[in-house]
Amino acid sequence: MTKKIFRSILLAAAAVLLACLLIIMGVLYDYFLSMQDEQFSEQLALAAGGVESAGEDYLRGLETESSRITWIAADGTVLYDSDFSPEAMENHSDREEVQEALESGSGESSRYSSTLTEKTFYRATLLSDGTVLRLSVTQSSILTLVFGMLQPILAVLVLAVLLSALLASRLAKRIVKPLNELDLDQPLENDAYEELSPLLTRIEQQYRQIDAQLNALKRRQNEFSTVTANMSEGLVLLNEKGFVLSINPAAEKIFDTDSECVGRDFLTIDRNRDISAAIQTALQKGRSELRMERAGREYQVDISRIGREDGPDGAALLVFDVTDRVFAERNRREFTANVSHELKTPLQSIMGSAELLESGLVKDEDVPRFVGQIRSESARLMTLIEDIIRLSQLDEGSQLPREKTDLYALAQETVKSLSGAAEAKGVTLAAEGESVTVTGAGRLIQEILFNLCDNAIKYNRRGGSVKVSVSGNEEGAVLTVADTGIGIPPEHQARVFERFYRVDKSHSNQTGGTGLGLSIVKGAAQYLGAKIELESKPDRGTRVTVFFPF
Repeated sequence: MTKKIFRSILLAAAAVLLACLLIIMGVLYDYFLSMQDEQFSEQLALAAGGVESAGEDYLRGLETESSRITWIAADGTVLYDSDFSPEAMENHSDREEVQEALESGSGESSRYSSTLTEKTFYRATLLSDGTVLRLSVTQSSILTLVFGMLQPILAVLVLAVLLSALLASRLAKRIVKPLNELDLDQPLENDAYEELSPLLTRIEQQYRQIDAQLNALKRRQNEFSTVTANMSEGLVLLNEKGFVLSINPAAEKIFDTDSECVGRDFLTIDRNRDISAAIQTALQKGRSELRMERAGREYQVDISRIGREDGPDGAALLVFDVTDRVFAERNRREFTANVSHELKTPLQSIMGSAELLESGLVKDEDVPRFVGQIRSESARLMTLIEDIIRLSQLDEGSQLPREKTDLYALAQETVKSLSGAAEAKGVTLAAEGESVTVTGAGRLIQEILFNLCDNAIKYNRRGGSVKVSVSGNEEGAVLTVADTGIGIPPEHQARVFERFYRVDKSHSNQTGGTGLGLSIVKGAAQYLGAKIELESKPDRGTRVTVFFPF
């Protein structure tokens, strides 16, 4: 802008200077012409008077360096000429000024030289004797005047241009300085040109509109961030090129990334071909989904296209953790299969023994053995049904009566009731600790104690031991059942609380049981709000600790 102002001022100054020079020269030239015309007329009048009185003698006595005098007869013959011999000169009857003088008493004309640098003025007057006296003067044209003054004119122009450039530069800087010092952050506080007031007012209004829009945008962004940050599902927004626009904390955890991935290609976060293919399918068809596994958990990814039908603006990935649902479906299938198997086995034994007894193929001395088998299998079937009913009640969350229970007294009763089974197995069973009162469903607490002690006896070694410990602290009661049995391998410890799960099925068939004992312990602990910890090493025993909150 400074350069434009500088050029404009300089050009204007140069134009004004040139115009002034042209006007001055034109005025001076016209003034000199008028003065010369007056002198020309006076000289002609004086010369005419002299010729009238003295004739040719007067003309010969004149000194005419700046002008030329010609005396012409009425027929155009040159009688006298101050510059040339009359005999050598042609007839002047055709001259314009001579013809006018013969007709009207005076005449004048002017003619340029061949180079247009000189102009000759002619003025003639009619004398009393019928002759014509003509006076001519040669004058330089305005071009000759300009060429003659070219050097001083150029000097003046150069000086004027330099001075104009200096003044234009200073003036341009002074004009632009207030503009450069404008505080556009506070438009209305500027002390600038009045002509800028509408512009600054408009800028202030636009600032207010932009601030309002930014505040609204930030508010919506904060609301969106708050909602997505509290989502348990992962949410990723992509543009049409597959670059990440937004990602919530849940998705960051699932894809093992952070907020720095925003603005990067989604392929740099996850190179799974199935996800890439699903994203392309969603962009083309509108929607797609897939299942994937991350860090031992199952996820379902729903991908939806965002934008118009004529062209997508991007895609939204919604990631659900379906591990529990998949686990529940698997458990349900396994539970159904295991229940069918566990029920079928004792029923087949009962039906087989009953058919043999009914057909009379059993000897009299073998009848008690078959009847005993029927009774034991029936008892096993009844125990299994009771365990299944108990698990169903725990799953449904049925309300059970709450009561205060002395955990140490209940542990002693459990040890006493299982002492026979422990003696038969050759295992020492004992309880120790202090009296601690726990509030909750006493029946479930008893189930936990009985199943933990029963498992510790069944999976123990002959000559081994089972120790039940009860203690308390400020937070709650602590129940510990430790045995010196066969232990649980590390790869099975996470699944021993699943229904019908057995580490060694052949050994379990020898020890009996339904395979639901630890599942009942887990369900009862969840109902009571208790926490279970398992520590076990193969061939070195198992320790199960249950924390009951007060």
